[in-house]
Amino acid sequence: MTNEIIQAIQVLKEKKWVDLTHTFGPASPHFSAFDAAQFDTLFNHDQGFFAQSFKFPGQYGTHLDAPIHFVRDTRYLDELGLKELVLPLVVIDQSAAVESNPDFTLDVEHILEFEQAHGRIEAGSFVALRTDWSKRWPNHEDFDNKDADGNNHAPGWSVAALTFLFEERHIKAIGHETFDTDAAVDYQKNGALLAEYYVLAQDTYQVELLTNLDQVPAKGAVIFNIVPKAEKASGFPVRSFAILP
Repeated sequence: MTNEIIQAIQVLKEKKWVDLTHTFGPASPHFSAFDAAQFDTLFNHDQGFFAQSFKFPGQYGTHLDAPIHFVRDTRYLDELGLKELVLPLVVIDQSAAVESNPDFTLDVEHILEFEQAHGRIEAGSFVALRTDWSKRWPNHEDFDNKDADGNNHAPGWSVAALTFLFEERHIKAIGHETFDTDAAVDYQKNGALLAEYYVLAQDTYQVELLTNLDQVPAKGAVIFNIVPKAEKASGFPVRSFAILP
């Protein structure tokens, strides 16, 4: 017996699937304010079965931030709808710019250049910023990229670019390969993560520490962000993947 849903799954499984998620563990890079993850064995096979305990912040590894992460009185992770987690994927590639300037910040002009090459960004899209920063994983020092004074240098989004995407293009969510939405230099200048606050204030989510965006086309793919449904959570490690056209 078959129906259109089963047929659709069969079609999807014939396509290329790309894992956008880092494997993470106690030794993985993580936000400096957090402790490293702890993975402990509770029981082993000699005791009858293998079971583990996991301790880590919600914002660890490739993870999804819910609105409540930054904005009071907004939605928790378990309040996100299933259909919000599956979206058309747009990938803006700025890896070459970041290679020559790790302080690169995406601005409106870069989005307009992207649209000249690939067409207008459709409403309801998930827009990912490709920087190839994920290729530094799992090296902590390379990921933090600190200078002699201890200041981080990593790329990010400008508030102007995000405002354009959400208010002019009506996108649904964003993702990136770094720890933060904001470029490190912007955080140091502003003393706050203004871009991250802006995104979450749109009553939507973002995915941080994505990987393998270099294997995904600029447009045409779909992203799935499969995340546990932890009660009243501000965020959680996510299994993000793309299905290519």
